[in-house]
Amino acid sequence: MPPVATVFAAIDAANAADPTQEEGAPAALLYGRRMSEELARLFPAASEPLQIAARGQHVERWLLPRTDFPEGRIGYLEWRREQGRRHAERLGGMMRAAGYDEAAIAQVGRMLRKEGLKREAEVQALEDVICFVFLRHYFAPFAPTQAPEVLLGIVQKTARKMSAEGRARVLAEFALPEPFAAAFA
Repeated sequence: MPPVATVFAAIDAANAADPTQEEGAPAALLYGRRMSEELARLFPAASEPLQIAARGQHVERWLLPRTDFPEGRIGYLEWRREQGRRHAERLGGMMRAAGYDEAAIAQVGRMLRKEGLKREAEVQALEDVICFVFLRHYFAPFAPTQAPEVLLGIVQKTARKMSAEGRARVLAEFALPEPFAAAFA
């Protein structure tokens, strides 16, 4: 089995233990597969490290609940940073077991920790894929849980994280109502 397939199998096996079910499957497993599908669609020539980062971006995410951190934005950002660190560490172990070198492992870690967002092409590609997966699969069920002004702020933050090319594709692929569409213009 090629090394990337070995790592995918390890990620999927880990994520199959997610106790949260979505559409009849463990939620983290479904999310990882959606990330791989969206990456293949948006960036068909993606490197193996980018493919691994996309598939494993939420590896075993449920093991560190958001409730373990303080309420509010500061607590949320601390939780996200710790998740990125943990995901990078976990994928690094899987990659070592599959024979990847330390440079590739470090590259995946940088992507997962979002180091170089807006400056490094692969970090930005991963962020664009994350945003597309959110918009395609999670936005519609999430939207009714938020007040309109809060939801608009979330959409604006999502758009700001994306590349200009990613925002243009969002406008071409999604029928977003105003004022959401304006955030991507």
